[in-house]
Amino acid sequence: MPGPDPGPGPAVLVAGAGPTGLLAACELLRRGVPVRLVDQAPAPAPAPRALSLWPRALAILDDLGIGDDVRAASVRIDGYRYFTGGRPLAAFAFPAWCAARNLPQYETEALLTRRLHELGGTVERGVRLVDFAPADGGVTVALRHADGRTERARTPYLLGADGARSTVRERLGTGFVGSTYPMTFAVLDTRVGGSALPPGEIRYYQARSGTLVIVPMPGDVFRILAALPEGAPAPGVTTMQELIDTRGPRGVRITEPVHHAAFRVHARRAAVLRRGRVFLLGDAAHVHSPAGGQGMNNGLQDAHNLAWKLAAVLHGDSPASLLDGYEAEREEATRRIVRDTDVQTRAWMADGRVRVAVRDTAFRLLDRTGAVTRFYAPVMAGHRLAYRPQRRTQGPARRCGGVRAGELFPRGVVDGSAWVLLLAVRPGAGAAWAEEAAAAAAGRRGVRPVRLPLRAAAPATRCRRPGYYLIRPDGHIAAHGHPQDAPRLHAELRYATRAR
Repeated sequence: MPGPDPGPGPAVLVAGAGPTGLLAACELLRRGVPVRLVDQAPAPAPAPRALSLWPRALAILDDLGIGDDVRAASVRIDGYRYFTGGRPLAAFAFPAWCAARNLPQYETEALLTRRLHELGGTVERGVRLVDFAPADGGVTVALRHADGRTERARTPYLLGADGARSTVRERLGTGFVGSTYPMTFAVLDTRVGGSALPPGEIRYYQARSGTLVIVPMPGDVFRILAALPEGAPAPGVTTMQELIDTRGPRGVRITEPVHHAAFRVHARRAAVLRRGRVFLLGDAAHVHSPAGGQGMNNGLQDAHNLAWKLAAVLHGDSPASLLDGYEAEREEATRRIVRDTDVQTRAWMADGRVRVAVRDTAFRLLDRTGAVTRFYAPVMAGHRLAYRPQRRTQGPARRCGGVRAGELFPRGVVDGSAWVLLLAVRPGAGAAWAEEAAAAAAGRRGVRPVRLPLRAAAPATRCRRPGYYLIRPDGHIAAHGHPQDAPRLHAELRYATRAR
């Protein structure tokens, strides 16, 4: 266990410098919170690993200042196309506002690391967190350096973003509940010759022997992902070519392999995401199937959700109880992702004539109705991410048909860097409530009141009644109500912020 209290240290210690840890450190630094970021690896991992960045994650990276760089380096994915037994089955197009970007994880990490340096941060490589213990007003940690030296330090908060084999999670003693799929995944990133493959479309070739997925990557590289029976040996390049020939498109040849790996897929969640001043996020908190490309996005959203709350608490703008929402919100989001990716993964696993027929019938129906494009694409994009309200005061006494508490407020109306109280006001008489609400917001730390004419606000709010929208720094609506709901607004302002 760590030894005696060594004195004060940086505000936040982040263990793990993957995308999640890097974003958490960047978000804290840009909000004026000192950070120490450590990683046991001597250098960044060179493997491409995760690829997909969906619009919600891209919006987060836009706010950080690297969204344009991600778009310039990546390829856009405009839809999925499915085949069964070599025949076309279904095609699902993504509207432009729901399109994903594919970029190898190490390139995303490189862009985040560059931004970290611009913000004054750094990654301490070859430093492993080996233990920690609660301390008065913080956490005492033990760090093992590459030269064998053990350092003891103290930090008010510890963030465990140290991957699926997390030391932080292990030392917390919390379970990693879930299951392992009865299959092996083989992945080969390669340039190809022969028949051309579309650059902006992910293709799923479903056969009785298993599923083959072809995913475009930057630099004219394609990821070939094959689902194999449990216990199957890891295939080499020759076997992967045979799988393409038997399951996939005709005439496609592997010409220049870039990366090759085999792995098992798990669907697991940490039993708790927080104990006291220690938090779990990213793969340390949850792992799931690569279907739908949600893994890295989920970790980035963990980091974004937690970082602004920590900054508000550390700056004294919000009470420490604000941090209580992290676990409930991110558990809820992760449950949905695990559920959705499980459905997709089990579609890949369908075997037997009856199961395949049921799956194919469902896909044809989804294609004909356009349901995926209209309803599911926005979910995958992250536009429909909403947190369940925890308090009655978060909503109006009289329900309306507009955006609700917990939903993301449409971007572009207000910025996402601080608390905003948006007041949608009908010009003329009867706006005294708005003056009182603005005064209440001005009396709280970190809240900026913004008035908009009701006509200008209605396209974003979908509500034609005057009202208020208390918007969090991460863009989610903390509370919504109408003029008669002023007591509810005051309660929410007291819950989330401190008086000036």
